[in-house]
Amino acid sequence: MSKVIDILSGIRPDVNFESEERLIDGNVLDSFDVVTIVAELEDAFGIEIDIDDIDADNFNSAAAIEAYVARKSATGAQAASADQQ
Repeated sequence: MSKVIDILSGIRPDVNFESEERLIDGNVLDSFDVVTIVAELEDAFGIEIDIDDIDADNFNSAAAIEAYVARKSATGAQAASADQQ
């Protein structure tokens, strides 16, 4: 199980995050769930999630969330590297 799925399952153990692909579009997650998920992802991965990024493209499935976290992590690492130069 991935770290993202562990986080998601800890918040909503009733959802099969490995197969669900309409977390936002299907109203599987409510706004409180999303806020909690964002906070957990930020803490776990050391990233900052922009409010404009909280949409179905990035949060409709565990795979989409994992891809988003990977992009944010890479962007953050590049920014930190540029700051050190």
